[in-house]
Amino acid sequence: MLNRQALWTRLVEKHQSRNPRSLIHSQKASQFQIRGGSHNLRLFEPFPFFDEECSGSKVVDLDGNVYVDFWQGHYTNILGHNPPEVVEPLIRELQRGRGLQTGFPGSLQLELAKKLSLRTGAEKVRFTTSGSLGTLYSVMLSRAFTKRNLVLKVGGGWHGSQPYLLKGVTAYTDGLGLVESSGLHPSISKETLTTRFNDSAQLEEVFEKFGEQIACFILEPFIGEGGFLFVAEDYLKKARELTREWGALLILDEIISGFRFCPSSLASLYGIQPDLSTFGKVLGGGMPLTAVAGRADVLELANTSLGHPKQVKFEGGTYAGHPASVLAAITLLDYLSEHADEIYPKIHRLAERARSQIPGIFERAGIRSVVTGGPSGPVSQSSMAVIHFPTQDDTPVSSPEVVWNPETCDVEMREKILRLALANEGFHVVHGFGSISTRHTEEEVDSFLSAVEAVATAIAG
Repeated sequence: MLNRQALWTRLVEKHQSRNPRSLIHSQKASQFQIRGGSHNLRLFEPFPFFDEECSGSKVVDLDGNVYVDFWQGHYTNILGHNPPEVVEPLIRELQRGRGLQTGFPGSLQLELAKKLSLRTGAEKVRFTTSGSLGTLYSVMLSRAFTKRNLVLKVGGGWHGSQPYLLKGVTAYTDGLGLVESSGLHPSISKETLTTRFNDSAQLEEVFEKFGEQIACFILEPFIGEGGFLFVAEDYLKKARELTREWGALLILDEIISGFRFCPSSLASLYGIQPDLSTFGKVLGGGMPLTAVAGRADVLELANTSLGHPKQVKFEGGTYAGHPASVLAAITLLDYLSEHADEIYPKIHRLAERARSQIPGIFERAGIRSVVTGGPSGPVSQSSMAVIHFPTQDDTPVSSPEVVWNPETCDVEMREKILRLALANEGFHVVHGFGSISTRHTEEEVDSFLSAVEAVATAIAG
């Protein structure tokens, strides 16, 4: 039987011996920052390593350790860390004395908005700086446009740290429906509804009960925090039908999925046109940029010159449409479009190489595992993967409720133990794996599989 505490102690001791400088830095940083950083996912236990150099598929830390990184900037860096295809145009712009914040509209925003509109079918676009802000503005626009208050989301859906949607993310108690932050308005517990991912029958029930009060249904067509699961075709079609029938808006949160599986939106592969979409991560090319795109009549509520009684204060922030971010996005979108036939098959092939072999490695060590993130429905190529550890042989890992229920999946093994164990082997993963970039190689994937084998042996004892 696994002695989990003994295993964890060994992993911590090895981590400390490999990372003495990062340990000292973490202790110093914690004196001035919360846990020594600014994003909890980056601050894994017992302490994170601190990067000194990031290039391509690799990261070098303060102690000189080299890691093959599958986190890749929160799944942002589809071309790897600091790709020259994006960095070099930015350098040239900065050398010309341009690229930093100006406070002016900038002529490049038009070019980016046109590209985004043509590739996603959106009528209008407005830029901001983070996924949290993008989904926040989308909800605000929806509530104003419909004059309704209820917001519907999927249990397991993560839409950033914003006040309307911090409910039903990962905290499991008889389902995923808890408010997950203090400091929110008390009405959030009643005004934000949750429903089960890919459960069309329950979705119909929710709309039958609350349809006339629902302002919007926000959904990730590829659910990230909920376990790397693709939306079912019939479910997305039902979501589109029900929102139209009841006068609610359909928001597709494509912060993760946009431009990750093809040089466009994931919705385009399903043949669905949402009312609003949010794009980020890959879109920004490694720079902070998010877009809210969709129907003109909805986004026009942000137009202060119209004096609309339902006007929405969608200002985007000081750095909205930042010149360097816009240039990086244009550069990346053009590159993805021009090289799509090379990029997407390659990163799919490498991811499939890992996805297909990981379960067998753990099985040989007597450990149950399931890998999600592979192609599904109209999505024929995927560069994403997560390793799960079901508690029973017959447990299908098909919903966020299974992914985050400790009785059906070993959450600690996926989120805590595996991450540290693989870091000790020179590989950085989050949520059990992550994403493949164009800079990863077959040799690195094979080395990763060898590391997984070593970790599986250690876990098996």
